Amino acid sequence: MLLDITMRITPELRRSAPEKEDRTLVGHLGTHFDVMDKEFPLEYIRREGIAFDVSGIRQRDIDTSDIDLGRVKKGQFVAFYTGFVHEEPYGTKRYFAEHPQLSDRLIDALLEREISIIGIDCSGVRRGKEHFTADQRCADRRVFVVENLCDLKALVKAESFWVNTYPVRYSGMTGLPCRVIAELR
Repeated sequence: MLLDITMRITPELRRSAPEKEDRTLVGHLGTHFDVMDKEFPLEYIRREGIAFDVSGIRQRDIDTSDIDLGRVKKGQFVAFYTGFVHEEPYGTKRYFAEHPQLSDRLIDALLEREISIIGIDCSGVRRGKEHFTADQRCADRRVFVVENLCDLKALVKAESFWVNTYPVRYSGMTGLPCRVIAELR
């Protein structure tokens, strides 16, 4: 079974993007990679996936103790179902400023396991000024962050799945819009 976990772009969604977000037109609207100054490796297009349900965590960072790191393997697409995309509409100030975030310790643990992609159903793995710092730290280790995914709850329930990610072939951009399709078994 195929499941499109890409946020649907509509005229309303585009209008709800932050007013100062000129960059939304060149890669940061809806589901996208933050590639920073790196190239997205073609071998990352198809990755084995794993998803963690962290939807009950709101008043603190999502940490290593909240997931089973023993299940994480080298090269995987690691998805985090926060459920925030269903609570707060894309484009609101709260969506961008108060979303759940991964702890630095969890990000470092994922980097140590040499995963390839972190997927999340909110606007980033960290908030504010730490957003770009975390994205760059990941990109420097050949790990890319895919933001604003949807329907990740179905992946949490899946026994196994693969994730196919197709970024637009932009060059010199910090964000690459992409289509992300999960292949459930």
